[in-house]
Amino acid sequence: MTATLQVLYPATEGTTFDHDYYQNTHFGIVQSHMGDGLVAMIASKGLAGGPDVPPGFHAIATMTYENMDAMQAALGKAEPVLGDIPNYTNCTPQMLIGQTYG
Repeated sequence: MTATLQVLYPATEGTTFDHDYYQNTHFGIVQSHMGDGLVAMIASKGLAGGPDVPPGFHAIATMTYENMDAMQAALGKAEPVLGDIPNYTNCTPQMLIGQTYG
């Protein structure tokens, strides 16, 4: 069963997010350090939380791995990825580890 790692970037008052850097630089860092066993990586840019409601998140990234072992191995190599976070946001990301179904 495939495993997922989702990273959610809350859009709270005073937080910023550089989507250009995230897409054009950070994604490459993720691929370089955490790419073994990676099946897919996508991100959604928060535009709204509903009609006339600001988004609750700047972005949500989803990385899908072949299995839980591959994802755990990738997390063991995440230090450079985590160190890059201040280069594009001042918010504190949240993580969700899961398995896909459906």
